[in-house]
Amino acid sequence: MASPLFDDLDLGPLPLPHRVAMAPLTRNRAAAGNVPTEMNAEYYRQRADAAFIVSEATQVAPKGQGYPRTPGIHSDAQVEGWKAVTDAVHDAGGRIFLQLWHVGRISHSLYHDGEKPVAPSPIPAEGEVITPELEMTSFETPRALETEEVPEVVEQYRRGAENAQRAGFDGVEIHGANGYLIDQFLRSGTNDRADRYGGSLDNRLRFLREVMAAVTDVWTSDRVGVRLSPLAPIHGIYDDTPEATFRGAAATANDHDLAYVHLVEPDAPKPPVAGDGDAADVFGAIREAFDGALVANGNYDTDSATDAIERGYADLVAFGRAFLANPDLPRRLKEGLPINVPDEDTFYNGDEHGYTDYPTWEELQNGVSFDTLDALSELKARG
Repeated sequence: MASPLFDDLDLGPLPLPHRVAMAPLTRNRAAAGNVPTEMNAEYYRQRADAAFIVSEATQVAPKGQGYPRTPGIHSDAQVEGWKAVTDAVHDAGGRIFLQLWHVGRISHSLYHDGEKPVAPSPIPAEGEVITPELEMTSFETPRALETEEVPEVVEQYRRGAENAQRAGFDGVEIHGANGYLIDQFLRSGTNDRADRYGGSLDNRLRFLREVMAAVTDVWTSDRVGVRLSPLAPIHGIYDDTPEATFRGAAATANDHDLAYVHLVEPDAPKPPVAGDGDAADVFGAIREAFDGALVANGNYDTDSATDAIERGYADLVAFGRAFLANPDLPRRLKEGLPINVPDEDTFYNGDEHGYTDYPTWEELQNGVSFDTLDALSELKARG
């Protein structure tokens, strides 16, 4: 029986040919000035068979950067670089959303001419940050944004959304996940503010609410999504009441009529709502609170993705690592073909190797060699 993973779907005004989306993947390959290049355009063009692509996280302002060679969407040169990307994807018949990003405390003063990173509260992240010189150093204690500064950061998201339109994207995704700035405002473990942006859940949701309002002033809401990661403990981030917090975040997305919520999940169970315990409660609450499309992401394979859609938990499933190494992933999943195994040494930084040189199945049949092809016929793609 055919899997509903390969059924078509309308995502707002966008007709999608199937439900295998490409998750955002930071690859650290922007040029000087954090400008996308023709190499980036080729990488995304190769993967245009995705139901839709979510671009790598893209900083809305210079203060939003926390990693080397990550692209921005705040300068004219960056807009032009991204225009080459969207043209390439559209010429190949694809659809692509830009992910709007601000890292908040997940940065270092070395990126900001000696100024400390900003955050909701002066609480440092756990672990280390990679510097512009590609060395590791401890996170600094960030500077808490003053109340009157927060609206200007909201405006940075608005300008990023405007620039995404200029660059020709089909929509935008607000990055509210993985311990970055919006996530820092949402969670009790990183937000101990005493003003209107902290304290109660309604106050902690305010920054997300204002960003959504700004972005949907630029784009119609049916071309806007948001990414959330309720249970990801990245960089030591946590929340005391994740079910209530992320039910509230999903309800906020629902209030703004967003096209989709994109969920970063634990590896198991799949789908979370089908299991018992905290994960099922949290993700079930999100599904109940949001009426639009839900995009699931987190180590899915063909069977578990099919199950998620059949159960009504997810409408699409986003694959990451598998799309990184398999430009033609939808075909491979649909036909049960073996997959290329990603080369982890080339995930971040570098050049075309491990970026644009992964072969399609057709290329392999025509004699292209690839030394990390896993030829086991029953391997399932992991996203």
